[in-house]
Amino acid sequence: MNNKEELVTDQNSMPKPSGFIRHWQLDSVITFLNHGSFGACPIAVLAKQQEWRDRLERQPLQFLGADIEPLLDQARAELAQFVGTAPDELVFVPNATTGVNAVLRSLTFQPGDELLTTNQEYNACRNALNFVAERSGATVVVAEIPFPLESPQQIVDAVLAKVSDRTRLALLDHVVSQTGLIFPLADLIPPLTQRGIEVLIDGAHAPGMVPLNLATLGATYYTGNCHKWLCSPKGAAFLYVQRDRQPQIRPLTISHGANAQRPERSRFWLEFDWMGTDDPTAYLSVPAAIQFMGALLPGGWPALMAHNHDLAIAGRQVLCKALQIAPPCPAEMLGALAVLQLPDGDWRSLHDQLLATANIEVPIIPWTPPQGRLLRISAQLYNHISQYEYLATCLQQILARDKER
Repeated sequence: MNNKEELVTDQNSMPKPSGFIRHWQLDSVITFLNHGSFGACPIAVLAKQQEWRDRLERQPLQFLGADIEPLLDQARAELAQFVGTAPDELVFVPNATTGVNAVLRSLTFQPGDELLTTNQEYNACRNALNFVAERSGATVVVAEIPFPLESPQQIVDAVLAKVSDRTRLALLDHVVSQTGLIFPLADLIPPLTQRGIEVLIDGAHAPGMVPLNLATLGATYYTGNCHKWLCSPKGAAFLYVQRDRQPQIRPLTISHGANAQRPERSRFWLEFDWMGTDDPTAYLSVPAAIQFMGALLPGGWPALMAHNHDLAIAGRQVLCKALQIAPPCPAEMLGALAVLQLPDGDWRSLHDQLLATANIEVPIIPWTPPQGRLLRISAQLYNHISQYEYLATCLQQILARDKER
């Protein structure tokens, strides 16, 4: 298959993008079904970021030396309201991986301590967990979460079965990158914290995809990206730390805040808010992203989250029907990502064929067994059901040809 015409000849099957695509700079030639990896920032929000950059460059000393703290405080307050916590429990970080690393590398573990996670934890964060375990002599304990699965209780049972009197910390996803599963945190965090186990939530995908109230969630630490489903510029995320744990959590870069004599500001803010010269405009643009995305539908953010969930489930149904496979989990366990298990094969080749022959950008994820692979679709307001129908048509043809070989 060397060109698109060889794969798709029926022009009626070509995708019809949503009219909301006008708010993004996405390439009109590409059927973009991978919002989940890096998000996509609306044109209006990028314009706001450019305004901040212009202001910075007009007077860098004034901006970074005097203006930045109140500006960060204002942006932090608006983000805190969106995620349901107090501003003094939040700091900005470039991405959720940085947030996970900041927590793990601030804590002290001993030989014999157990650090609990699951087999579905994001690879970058699992690497960070392995690093601190190897450095301290602690042991990483892995709860095996099945996929496919039938209910959230299977996740609860698998995690709690691995808890022991040596468990010090649990690193858990909120929304799993590989499978799209929403972990039942309301049923996991209380029994863990009741046993004195600190809980670090990798919430990379959650803000803007699912309702989030950190005050009621009860995690010890929580980090989430703003550049994914909040649609902020790249390089904006947050770290939440409960007040009584803040003195022990330090940023990865130690800078002026470590010995600043500023009693009016917490050490938590002083250290994380200034780690050296950088471009803070992605952080300052988060309120613009919250406001812009929340105004696109009459029902605001709740309507947007519901729309994206419904579209992801509808897209999954289209694919399941076309490929004659069963959904791997209940729809209630998903947000704006949906994942299907494909027949065994070369995951990279399938991704490359879809992109090269059909201009479809969609992740194919390696999975167990060694030749296993998952297909993950995303649903954002700019997507349209015809795009998933187009993907289904292309997949049918590619998989049929692969089976013949």
